[in-house]
Amino acid sequence: MKISRSIPLILLVAAVTQGCVSSKQYAALQTSYNKSVDTNRDIKHSWQVTQQELLGSQNENKNLRDQLAANRASADALIASAKANNATLQDALNKCLAGNSQGNVNIAKLADQINASDSYIRHLVELKNKSDSLNQVLTNNLTRSLSPDEMKDVDIKVLKGVVYISLSDNMLYKSGSYMISDKAGTTLSKVAKIINDYSNYDVLIEGNTDNVPISQPNIRNNWDLSTLRASSVVQALQNNYGVDPKRLTAGGRGEFNPVASNSSDGGKSLNRRTQIIITPKLDQFMALIGKDPGKQ
Repeated sequence: MKISRSIPLILLVAAVTQGCVSSKQYAALQTSYNKSVDTNRDIKHSWQVTQQELLGSQNENKNLRDQLAANRASADALIASAKANNATLQDALNKCLAGNSQGNVNIAKLADQINASDSYIRHLVELKNKSDSLNQVLTNNLTRSLSPDEMKDVDIKVLKGVVYISLSDNMLYKSGSYMISDKAGTTLSKVAKIINDYSNYDVLIEGNTDNVPISQPNIRNNWDLSTLRASSVVQALQNNYGVDPKRLTAGGRGEFNPVASNSSDGGKSLNRRTQIIITPKLDQFMALIGKDPGKQ
């Protein structure tokens, strides 16, 4: 590179010193020299770019080789694992056949039991999916039937296949009493309609209180208050809204099933509630359990 760049300069110097170069020739030589300088610069830049591209290609090639080696190692490990698992299964099968003259019969019986169990599990999954769908429809229907004001006193949840309808005591009862208030009628009628529409479900009415003690002539403590309130709701559903009493159960949990801290008025308000718990009929569930092929 340096030799080719110097030749035009030498010629130019020699020609000038000898005094035999015209202005026109001098300009031509200067132009040729400038072109040589530009060409040399372009060649040098091209060489640098080529070197960078070469380095990048070498790095990319190394990364690809490393990735290929890792993929090969992973594939080899998977193949080895599969072969080991297959060998283990084959060994277990050989031992089963060799250790018992009735091996084939036992294997066939085991296969039948596995198939029966699989069928039972699929049946349970189908029932669960059906129950979940019904619970969702029930919840949606009740939510749509309630007004925004009514929804302030009603909380609806589905937990583990069970529908929980929580009613605040401010809406449901007269103050300090277990008697149903007049303003609760509209909300209870809508809840009762949902209960009647889903006749294959049992209904548990559960009363809950805060931890503030109560003492009245006919109410000894919060156990009494929570149970009496649940009983009032059960009787209202039966007598006023035609719910089959065989489907109803009343229970009280006093102050011992809180959903919030009783250290604040807001927490106490949340704990003073009556829950209507809608569940699949227990006898149907037990009958289903009795069909488990693993218990036969």
